[in-house]
Amino acid sequence: MSEQFDLSTCKSVRHAALALLRERDPVTKAGAAQRFYERVLSGAGETALDTEAVIAEPLDLPGRPTVPELVAPSSLKRRSMQSDAGRAVLLHALAHIEFNAINLALDAVWRFPSMPAAFYFDWFKVAAEEARHFSLLSARLAEFGHAYGDFPAHDGLWEMAERTRGDVLARMALVPRTLEARGLDAAPPIRRRLAQAGDHASAAILDVILHDEIGHVLIGNRWFRHLCDEISADPHVTYEQLAERYRAPKLRGPFNFEARRDAGFDEIELRVLAGLDDSNSP
Repeated sequence: MSEQFDLSTCKSVRHAALALLRERDPVTKAGAAQRFYERVLSGAGETALDTEAVIAEPLDLPGRPTVPELVAPSSLKRRSMQSDAGRAVLLHALAHIEFNAINLALDAVWRFPSMPAAFYFDWFKVAAEEARHFSLLSARLAEFGHAYGDFPAHDGLWEMAERTRGDVLARMALVPRTLEARGLDAAPPIRRRLAQAGDHASAAILDVILHDEIGHVLIGNRWFRHLCDEISADPHVTYEQLAERYRAPKLRGPFNFEARRDAGFDEIELRVLAGLDDSNSP
């Protein structure tokens, strides 16, 4: 596909999301996701949602480039942010997370039928904002003389998407509310270290990402609780059951309680987190 590939022939917003998910070039995917969401918002083309369609899954998901090399998380070495080389590695790791987040949001749009219309608009919005984050990080990475794909990365985010491919409730519980919520905790200390190193341009990108990610996790919380309400399930018990069934990572502090509260976690959940982390209180 070319950088300006045409989504106007897609039968619906959900088919467009699948076409974008299959796109292998990160720059093309990010740019087209943002442009298509703007088109949907403006009403141009009046593309249908087609909420009830059950779309056959192709074999080439997700679309991604041949680099970066995907390795076990344990083989990724940490580097000091005091050096340009260390900050380049960090920016690359963040760009990889955001590229995967584009794919995860697009996957939610096309994969799960029979959800309310707002579900699909919410996750396309998330895809567009994750695309913006990827673009910001890629541009900053280029200022260090590097590009996405220059360093190895891991595939933990997409592995959870694979596990929850047949269960929208599990997807909402374990991707936005678990994996992406970890970013709410990680962003402030990373931002502080970047600022301490004098890299205020990169720190400013972290501010943008944290602001938007609070909204993304809030969307995940909203749809998780919506689905729990539909089946009259207790969200706290249901989350624990799903986390065990799908082998979610164990939660460890420190936690960003303020951001998590803004992202829709309730006081019961925050008290549970406080019990896992002696260094913070909700």
